[in-house]
Amino acid sequence: MEEEKKNPEKSNNADASEVPVTESTPKAAIQTQKAEEAKENEIEEDIQEQIDQEKVEETLPIEIHYTIETASDEIDKFLSTLKNNDDHQIASPLEIPEVVWRFLDLFEEKIPKHDLGPDGKAKTSTPVLAEEDTLLFLDSVDRVTRLARKMSEMKLPENTSDQTYGVLNNRIGGVQQRAMSFLEDEFRFILDQDIFNLDHKKDTTKENNQETDLKPVAESNQSAEDPIINTPRVSLEVSSWLNKMAKVMISGGYESECVEIYIIARRNAFDESLNNLGFEKISLDDVQKMHWDTLEREIASWITTFSQCTNVYFAGEHKLAEVVFADQPMIASSLFSNLIRGVMIQLLNFAEALAMTKRSAEKLFKVLDMYECLRDNIPALNALVPDQCANELQNEMMAAKIRLGEAAIFMFCDLENSIKSDMAKTTVPGGAVHPLTRYTMNYLKYACEYKNTLEQVFREHWKIERTDSSSSSRQETEGEDQSCDNNNNDNNNASQPSPFAQQLVSVMDLLDQNLDAKSKMYKDVSLSSIFMMNNGRYILQKIKGSVEIHEAMGDTWCRKKSSDLRNYHKTYQRETWGRLLGCLGLDGLMANGKVVKPVLKEKFKSFNSMFDEIHRTQSTWVVSDDQLQSELRVSISSVVIPAYRSFMGRFSQYLDPGRQTEKYIKYQPEDIETYIDELFDGKRKP
Repeated sequence: MEEEKKNPEKSNNADASEVPVTESTPKAAIQTQKAEEAKENEIEEDIQEQIDQEKVEETLPIEIHYTIETASDEIDKFLSTLKNNDDHQIASPLEIPEVVWRFLDLFEEKIPKHDLGPDGKAKTSTPVLAEEDTLLFLDSVDRVTRLARKMSEMKLPENTSDQTYGVLNNRIGGVQQRAMSFLEDEFRFILDQDIFNLDHKKDTTKENNQETDLKPVAESNQSAEDPIINTPRVSLEVSSWLNKMAKVMISGGYESECVEIYIIARRNAFDESLNNLGFEKISLDDVQKMHWDTLEREIASWITTFSQCTNVYFAGEHKLAEVVFADQPMIASSLFSNLIRGVMIQLLNFAEALAMTKRSAEKLFKVLDMYECLRDNIPALNALVPDQCANELQNEMMAAKIRLGEAAIFMFCDLENSIKSDMAKTTVPGGAVHPLTRYTMNYLKYACEYKNTLEQVFREHWKIERTDSSSSSRQETEGEDQSCDNNNNDNNNASQPSPFAQQLVSVMDLLDQNLDAKSKMYKDVSLSSIFMMNNGRYILQKIKGSVEIHEAMGDTWCRKKSSDLRNYHKTYQRETWGRLLGCLGLDGLMANGKVVKPVLKEKFKSFNSMFDEIHRTQSTWVVSDDQLQSELRVSISSVVIPAYRSFMGRFSQYLDPGRQTEKYIKYQPEDIETYIDELFDGKRKP
C-alpha cells in the first residue's frame, strides 16, 4: 500500500490494463493492446467534439432566408414596437433585430441606377421600374423614411457608449439618399413625358381606358376634332403614381427637391406648348420694331394662346397640381400660382408692348380683339387663381386691359386726324364717291361690329384727356343723369348719348365738313352736287346696312342726311336742267301775237347745243349707286321730256318742213329719253 501511495501513476496504469504486462508477455501482444487503446481514445474525442459543437449551435440564432416582402413585414412589427418610445427615454441600449440590416441590404439591391445625360435627364425612354415593382419600391422607401425618423426620435440614455445607433442611422441615411435620388429621377422622367396631350403627340397612356378628365365646363362648345383645343387629360395611373411619389418624397424630407422638379418640368412643358401654338417670347424692343404684317400674325397667335391657357391649359394644370399634391393643398396652390404667374406675365408683357407701339387707325381692330380676349377670359382665370396671387395677377391683367383700352381709344380717335389731314386738292373724276368716304364708312362699319366693346372702352376711359385733334369735337360727359340735346337718336328720353356715340357723330361731322370743302373744288356746281349726292348716298347706305351704326347715329340724323341729299338733288336739277328748260321759255318768242321765227330758231339751236354739252359732259360723270342713278334719270326725264314735247308740238309747225325742220329740231322726245339714260355711266361718248 505504501508503495502504491508513493507511485499513484503506476497504480492507475495497472488498473487501466486488463492484462498485466510482465516480462513474459509477447511483444506483439503488447503492441496490439496499445493500438486498441489509442483507437478507443480517438472515438471518445470525436464524441466529445460533437457534443461540444451541438452546445455551440444551440447558443446561435436560427438563420432565416428573408425576401424584401417578408423583411418588410418584420420591419413593420419592429416599428410598432418603437411606437410607444416616442416620448420616453429608453433605459438600456435597444436591441436592433438582424432583419433591419437585412431589409436595408435587400432594399438597396432593388434600387436601380439611372443613366443620366449631361442635361440631368434620363437617357432611357421608358421607366426603369416595372409597374408591379413601383408600389413595392414606394412602400420600401416609406419604411426607410419611418425607420430614419424613429431612430432619430429615440432618446438614448446619457453617456451611452453604444455605437450601434450611429452606425444604423448612417446606414439608413445612405440607403434613403440613394432611394430618393432614384425617385427624383423617376418623378422627373414621368413629368417630362407627354402626360398631358397638350402638344398632340402620341399619347403614351392611351392603353389605359380610364382617364382623369381635366376638361373645364367652359370648353363644351369646342370641337373634338380641333387640333388646337384638344382637352388635356392625364391617365389615372400616371396621376396616381405621381401622387404617391410626391407623398413619399415630401414625407422623407425631400419636399424642396420634389417641388423644384415639378415646377421646372411643367414650365418646360408649357414653354413647348406655347411654341407649338405659335407664340414666342418677344421683347418690348422687338415688338416696337416689327412690321405690321408680322405683328398681326403675332397678335393672332397671342389671342389663341391666351384663350387656350385660361380656358384649357390652366384648368388642366390646376387639376394636375391638386391630384399630384392631394395631401399638400398649400404646396399644390403655390406651385400652380407660380406656374400661371410666369406664363401670364409673359403674355401680358406682349399686350402692354403692343399698346405702346405707334398708334394708327388700322391697328384698332386687332387691339380690340386682344382687349376682348383679355376681358372675356379674366373671369375664368379668376376662378382658378389662388387667393395668395389673385390680387397681384388681377392687377397685372387689369393694367394690361386698361392700356389696351387706352390704345384703342386713341386709335379710333386717330380717324379724326386722318379725315382732317386729307386735304388733297385733286378732285375725284366724275364726282364719284371719294376714297376718304369709302375708307371712313367701311372703317366705321367694321368698328361698329365691336360696338359693345367700344362702348365699354369709352365708358371706362371717358375721363382720359383727348388729343388736341379730337378735343374740340367731343362733348365731355359728366354723368349718366346729365341731360343733353339728343340730336343723333330718336329716344324720347333725355339721357346722355354714350361717349362712343358722341365720338361717332363727331367723326361723321368731320367727314361732312371735309366733303363739303372738296365739293367746292369742282368748278361746275352741278358736278359738285353730284359729288355730294354720291358721297351722301354712300354714307346713308352704309349706315342703313349696319344696325350698330344706325343705332348710334339715330333716325333723326339719317332723316337730316336724306334731306340734305334732296337739297343737292334740287340744286343739280336747277343748275343743269333748269338752265336747259330756260331755252324753251316763251320770253321774246311772241310779238304782236305772232311767233318770231328767228327767236324760235335760236331757242331750238340753244337747246340742241346745251343738251349736247350736257350729254357729252354728264355721261362721263359717275353715279355708282344704281338706285340713285335711276332716280336721277327718272327725275330728269319727268321734267325735260314733257316740257320739250310740249314746246316742240306747239312751235315746230312754224318751221319750214324739210331741211329747216331737220336743222333746228335735232332731237325727238324719244331721243331725249335715250340720251338721258346714258348719263352718269362714267364713259365718254364718241
